Amino acid sequence: MRLTELQALERAYAIPTYVRNPVQFVRGEGVRLWDDEGNEYLDFLAGISVLNVGHCHPRVLAAIQEQLAKLTHVSNLYYTEPAMRLSQALAQSSLGGKVFLCNSGAEANEAAIKLARRHRSGGEVVVLRDAFHGRTYGALSATPQEAKQAPFAPLVPGFTVCEKHPDAIDAAVGPGTAAVLLEPIQGESGILPLSPELLRSARAACDRAGAVLIFDEIQTGMGRTGTLWAYQQTGVVPDAITSAKALGGGLPIGALITGERLADTLQPGDHGSTFAGGPVACAAALVALEICSDPELLRHVAATGERFAAALEELPFVASVRGRGLLVGAELTPDVSAVELARRALVEERLVVNATGPSSLRMEPPLIVTEAQIDEAVARLGRLAP
Repeated sequence: MRLTELQALERAYAIPTYVRNPVQFVRGEGVRLWDDEGNEYLDFLAGISVLNVGHCHPRVLAAIQEQLAKLTHVSNLYYTEPAMRLSQALAQSSLGGKVFLCNSGAEANEAAIKLARRHRSGGEVVVLRDAFHGRTYGALSATPQEAKQAPFAPLVPGFTVCEKHPDAIDAAVGPGTAAVLLEPIQGESGILPLSPELLRSARAACDRAGAVLIFDEIQTGMGRTGTLWAYQQTGVVPDAITSAKALGGGLPIGALITGERLADTLQPGDHGSTFAGGPVACAAALVALEICSDPELLRHVAATGERFAAALEELPFVASVRGRGLLVGAELTPDVSAVELARRALVEERLVVNATGPSSLRMEPPLIVTEAQIDEAVARLGRLAP
């Protein structure tokens, strides 16, 4: 169907929760996308850090096709091999505890909040200013952004908002705290890394109070920052992490991963999901996890990310660059609108990037991006200089 036909269907039948760009993508391969008119694009958003292995990775496709031919769904009332193997692989790649599989990042964070409350009934969950943890009610209540929360009040009670400072964390956590939930690098708010001092303070405060430290690695996990999990380069080990986005290699899946201390906190009947741990998504995730765990790829992410950041800093309209690995945010000079620049990049230069605010660009290419593609993306942005 033509783009105009899809737009007509959207106006007539789709609840208008999205502001879509006027492009219909029909095919993807690696770091490239094609629209319905045959135009080729460089994808430096990867479905918002979903396609870390790139579009249509042949190994992921093969795993999906093989599993589709055998079994698509039976529910969690029975065993399937992909779900159990994925749980093992996730636990062994990270905290060494146990895993609850789900369908999305918001669901993973909902499970993490329930885990914390099961650990300490009635306890407060401390969250940080500028956080984003999802749009379901618990995850939204943990997302202290007025524009996102206000239309849906009253929210779930029991969340304490804390400033992003070590002393503030230390003061906010006490005997009545169930958990501290944070993103090691805040993604939706503009790629804002939390300081090592803040992370250490959160760990110490949780240890003192007997609370749970949870890292939301929905966007930072699966190799995005140059290690499989972002916490692995912070020196701070959380009690649980949440994963989604890139976990499925393009298919929807999420996970709550615990350390040993919390492995058996949730008991039979405490939580569940009809589609969670489905064999097709788990088969894809097993391959995606293996690819993203490759030490050579992770070294490539770190080196390529440094090259990307350095090149962006040379652009005349970029004031500063933030992030780690291939999770990159560019703060623009006051005379440049990030929203307009992202639109022009898409339409004029066929480069897919994203504005996370009036002055911040978010860029998250597939981890397989080449140095030549990095240089080409920066050149395309450079041609948009005002």
